[in-house]
Formats: sequence, structure tokens, C-alpha cells
Amino acid sequence: MQDVASGKMVAYLSAERYRLTMTPSNPQPINTADRAPKADEILDVTQVLVQQNGYNGFSFRDVARAVGIKSASVHYHFPTKELLGAALTRRYTDRAVAHLGPPSDPNADPDMLLGRFVGVFRSVLEDDGLMCLCGMLGAETRTLPAGVASESRRFFVLTVKWISEVLQRRDPSLSADQAETQALRTIATLEGAMLVSRALDDLSVFDRVSANLDF
Repeated sequence: MQDVASGKMVAYLSAERYRLTMTPSNPQPINTADRAPKADEILDVTQVLVQQNGYNGFSFRDVARAVGIKSASVHYHFPTKELLGAALTRRYTDRAVAHLGPPSDPNADPDMLLGRFVGVFRSVLEDDGLMCLCGMLGAETRTLPAGVASESRRFFVLTVKWISEVLQRRDPSLSADQAETQALRTIATLEGAMLVSRALDDLSVFDRVSANLDF
């Protein structure tokens, strides 16, 4: 699916179509392996702020206040807000991909894997009452720095590819186009279900919608 260490992308979706190229403002793959504990704490706090208020709804001062450090310390680990946002989004995607596991996992049948995917979205709502990080960023794409927008798109490319492969594993008669379309519909439905469920403060809305997904 994706080589996290090198940052190389292998996806059915067209990289050019979705502009999944390294941008001048973010020319190198983001190293997520050698961060200091304080940097991860900063990312933890930032993730909640973005999931609550969006990328444009927080400042370094907000992060520093929540962590209990000075703004200069945030800048030490992440010199710009764009680098902070890009590192956060890459970590979020990498964790999601790791949690899902390979779509060809011999110890999990396709239905189990699809249920695991739905569970990723549901747990964010149930445990924290928050939106999917990349769903929030997707709503702000037009105003995001290029590096953050690219990392947000990466989440959707990798998860669409993952679902597509699971669907084709379950039904080998599906063409790549059919599987991709179904995967896109699945993600769009879950992101929308999260939004409406959160707006109504009713988790059962998400459960009703996700239970009727056309897998």
C-alpha cells in the first residue's frame, strides 16, 4: 500500500489527478520515527484542536497553553504551522493504516476488515465526540497550506485503495473502477454520518447509516 519509511506512494488512484506530489513547501518525506516525546505531546494536543476547530481554528499559542510550554518551544519542534499540520496528518494516516493492517491479511476475512474500517470512524465519535481529522481538513482544503492539503489527500488515497483491495478480495468479479467507486462511496458516507451524528449529538445516527452501507 505505502512505504512509510521512504514516503513512496503506491496507489490505484492517480497521483497526478489528486496532486499527491511533494510540494515546494514540503519537499521531503516527513520523518515520524525520531521525534522527541514533547513533540508527540504537541501533536496529541494539536490533533484534538484540529478535530474540534479545524486547521484554521488554532494557533501555536493555543497549543503551547494546552501543553504547558512557551510558544517558542512549539516552534523549536515545528518551525511553522504548516510543518506541524503536515506532521500531524501524516501521523494520523500512518496510525490508521497500521491499525487496519494489510487488506490481504489471511487471519481476517473481508467482512471483518470492513467492520474494522467502520470501527475506526465510530471510535472517534464514541470515545471523543470528535470528527475524523482528515475529514475536518478536507472541508478546509482550499485554505490549507500545500503541505497539509497533500497529507490530507494521502489519507483518502490510501484508505480508498485499502477498501478497494478488500472489496476485490471479497468479490473478485469487481473491476478496479467498480471497487474504487464503492470505496469512495463508503468513505463519503462514513464522513457524512460522522458530521450529522455529531451535529445531532446522537451516535445512533452513525450506527444506522453504517449498518446500511452497500458493501
